[in-house]
Parts: sequence; structure tokens; C-alpha cells
Amino acid sequence: MVLMEGRRKITELMLLLLLLLIGCSASQIQASSENEPDAIFYEPFSESFEGRWIVSSKDEYKGVWKLSKSEGHDDYGLLVSEKARKYAVVKDLGKAVSLKDGTIVLQFEVRFQNGLECGGAYLKYLRPQEAGWKPEEFDNDSPYSIMFGPDKCGSTNKVHFIFKHKNPKSGEYVEHHLKEPPSVPSDKLSHVYTAILKPNNEVSILIDGEEKKKANFLSAKYFEPALIPAKTIPDPDDKKPEDWDERAKIPDPHAVKPDDWDEDAPMEIEDDDAVKPEGWLDDEPEEIDDPEATKPEDWDDEEDGVWEPTKTDNPKCSLAPGCGEWKKPMKMNPAYKGKWSLPLIDNPSYKGIWKPQEIPNPSYFETEKPDFEAIAAIGIEIWTMQDGILFDNILIADDEKAAESYRLTTWKPKFENEKEKQKAEEEAAGLSDGLSGFQKKIFDLLYKIVDVPFLDAYKPKIIDLIEKGEKQPNITIGIIVSIVVVLLTVVFKILFGGQKPKVTVPETDRPAAAETSNTQGSSEEKEDESEKEDAAAPPRRRPTRRET
Repeated sequence: MVLMEGRRKITELMLLLLLLLIGCSASQIQASSENEPDAIFYEPFSESFEGRWIVSSKDEYKGVWKLSKSEGHDDYGLLVSEKARKYAVVKDLGKAVSLKDGTIVLQFEVRFQNGLECGGAYLKYLRPQEAGWKPEEFDNDSPYSIMFGPDKCGSTNKVHFIFKHKNPKSGEYVEHHLKEPPSVPSDKLSHVYTAILKPNNEVSILIDGEEKKKANFLSAKYFEPALIPAKTIPDPDDKKPEDWDERAKIPDPHAVKPDDWDEDAPMEIEDDDAVKPEGWLDDEPEEIDDPEATKPEDWDDEEDGVWEPTKTDNPKCSLAPGCGEWKKPMKMNPAYKGKWSLPLIDNPSYKGIWKPQEIPNPSYFETEKPDFEAIAAIGIEIWTMQDGILFDNILIADDEKAAESYRLTTWKPKFENEKEKQKAEEEAAGLSDGLSGFQKKIFDLLYKIVDVPFLDAYKPKIIDLIEKGEKQPNITIGIIVSIVVVLLTVVFKILFGGQKPKVTVPETDRPAAAETSNTQGSSEEKEDESEKEDAAAPPRRRPTRRET
């Protein structure tokens, strides 16, 4: 009896301990869920993506996706593993996410482990499959609502933000591109890209948590084309009258060439006042046979001809004003006037530049909010010349604080670790006083300057210069001078008007990459048109000094 009573008490004690253990576990789970920020969708790639993400079966997408660790970390991501390939993979969200109400945050990390010269690394947020696409056939034409992320190739260097919107009048889906988007960071570190869609019709673009661009969806100032079309458009059927004269000036029919106008006078004449410099060596040639040149042992006079030594500069000429026959230099002819032509006068028949008349735009509509299509999948559809692109921590949330929390816990530690490692490598290579110091600040400032709107036409070439300077810190001064020339030229144009001046910016040494653009905003390969030097070209002759 005592034995049975003991067993009963032991059983009750074990049950009590089990209940206590379950209770503690539940409390920990609840506390964990309370501390973890809410996310509509989150993909950390902590396990195999196969079966969860669908790789496109289209023949053009031959690039192989791999689950891989980020260099220097134990953190995994989705890796672009091969160069010069097209890639396409998609993840169904299970439930469509509305973009119409409240705040929506789109965020992801990407790292260019081998740098990025030509390629895209953006995400497409796709409409539901009822819009006419299948995951297995995901491609460039699959309908998306938003495309967001970095793209760099040739003159393209931007963080895209493109949204597609259905015109309620025409029924057409129109792509609206963010004007003057921020540039892509030009290093091999992990960066996090964030787009915050707000209920007040604004979107904010953040890079590494720092706001780089803010735009209003309804303002024509920020998107091209504007979401709300123009009220009127040029009449396509209007034709310019045959007698419409657009010439502001015409040749004066009554003008007569002056009698003293000599069209045959040369532009330059000999300077009769010029005197041969003292010490000029008339009898010395500018070049002499190279005394160190020797006839090759395998030279055959019968087959190769008579051997002649190569020429070299005459050392006597370097000590004198010049060598050879002296000739008087040329100067501008004061009597030169050139070919005479009729002067221009105001055209009495001038009517101005003809434009077709404006008619009401049949596609015009008004709206107080964008009518975004819901997103039901996330796709990566890119073409790139680089491998080593790593995507990670893809997030959709309805709270800015949640996105910030993920940045601080997933991206920030990696980024700081990578920066420290980069700094150590620079110090080991003797670059600690170079680009990582004063010059780094200069280039960071130049990247901010290049985003100024009135420099948009020159942005690709300026960025090309900055990137060359980052790779070759010893030419920083030259880079700054070149960019200052561009800035002064633009300012001159703004102050004095006229046609846009043509600015010549020094070209970089790296091969020209293909420019990227298509209807979906993705990168496409074009042929490299850079020319190769002719190794067999003869050396240039030393300039003559006879006219000095």
C-alpha cells in the first residue's frame, strides 16, 4: 500500500514538472514573438530555396542560382554563380499584398562580392497570376506592379524604382520611372535597399537606412511619364500650312559685296619680321642614324633589302634653338576676310516655329491616390556580366520600424564587419592614407553632387570619372579638375543661355560597357564597341622646330 502511494506521488510530481516545463516554453515563445518585429514576408535564405523558389524553365535563363555563404560570414544568401548569364527565379507569397492602404515597406540586401561593372540586381514585385503569367515561365514580360533595386551598365547607374499603373481611360498599363534616382554604391560591401510606400502618396528610397530620394506619386516632377497625363495633347491630324515660314532670318537680297573684299586672300602669310634664332644649326638634321642600332643576325639583304639603321633624335638639336633649314613662320593675314556671303536680316514673313494645335487628351484622368495592383510574388529577373551577386533578407512589412529592426539585426553587423576587414586590407596594402581617408570623403561628396538635377545630362561621364579615381587614387586631382570643368560649363550655360555646350570629359581606361534599357527596366547586353590599339603602328615623328 505504501509502495503504491509512493508511485502515485512520483507520478503527480512528474506531471507537475511537465506542466511547468510547457508553461515556461510557452512564455518564451510568446516573449520571442513579442520581440520579433512583424513581417508580411521575410526570406533570410537560412535553408535551401529549392522547392520554395521556382527557377524559370525558359531557355534564355541559363544562369545557375546557388545557396551560398556571404564571403567572411556564416550568413547564407541566394547567389548569382556564373558570369554573362540571364537569371530568373520567383517566389509566390501565398497571399496577395495590397499596396493601396497604409504603409508598405519593400526591403532587401544585395552584395556585389566581385564588384559590378554591368548588370542588374533588382527585384520585381509581381501581380497575381490571374494577370496572365506562370512561375515556371517567369520572364521579362511577366506583369509586375513595382520594380526596385540597383542597375549598373555603361551610362546606366541607378537604383530603379518603377511602378506600373493602369490608365482607367485607355486600359493601358504604363511604366512610370522615378526621375533622378540615387546611384549604386561602388564597392563590394553588403548594402540594404528600402522603398517605403506611404499613405500620403509619397515614396522614400533608402540605401543603408539613409534616405536618398523622396517623391510624390501624383507629381509630374518625380516620375516619367507622369502618373496623371496632360489634359491636352498635340493634334496628330493637324498639318503645317505650306506657306508657313519658320525662318527668323533670311539673306538680304539687296546686299552687294564690297569692292575691296578679296576672297582669294590667304588666311596665313609669312611673317616678314621674323628673324632666325641665333645658334640655329642649318647643317644638322633633326634625326640621325641610331649609333646603337645593329643589323639583325638573320637579316638577308637579298630577301629583306638593304638594311638601314633606325633613326633617333639628333642630340645636338636639343642644345640649339633648332636644326635643318630655317623657314619664316606663318602669321594671320590681316587682309584675310574669307568667302563673302549675304548678310542676314529679319524675315518679314516669319511666323514662328509651327506647332500642332492642342486637343483634349482622351487618356486624361484625375485621381487622389495611385490605384496600385496587389503583389502576389517576388521575382528576380536579371542579366549580368558579373558573378558573385548575393541577395539576402528580402522583406515586405507594413511598419517602418519593423524594417529598421531587421536592418539593425541582419545587415548592420555584416556591414560593419566588412568595413573593418576592408580597412585592414587597405592598411596592409598601404592605402590607409589614400582612398580610405581624405580622398574617400572627396569621392563621397562628388557622388552627392552628381545627383543634382541640372547635371543629369553629364551624370554618366562624371560617375565614370569618379569610379576611375576610386580605382586609381593617384589621379584624384585630375578627376576633380575634370569635374570642375563640367560644372563651370553647365553654370555658364545656365547664366548665359544658348545651346547646351558640348563638354569633353576624359575617358576612362576600362572598356566601355553596354548601356541597359528595355521596357521592363532590366539590363541587356550590347556589343563592346571599344577600339583596340594597333600594335604595329609606327612611332610618331618628333615635331619640327623650324618655325619656333
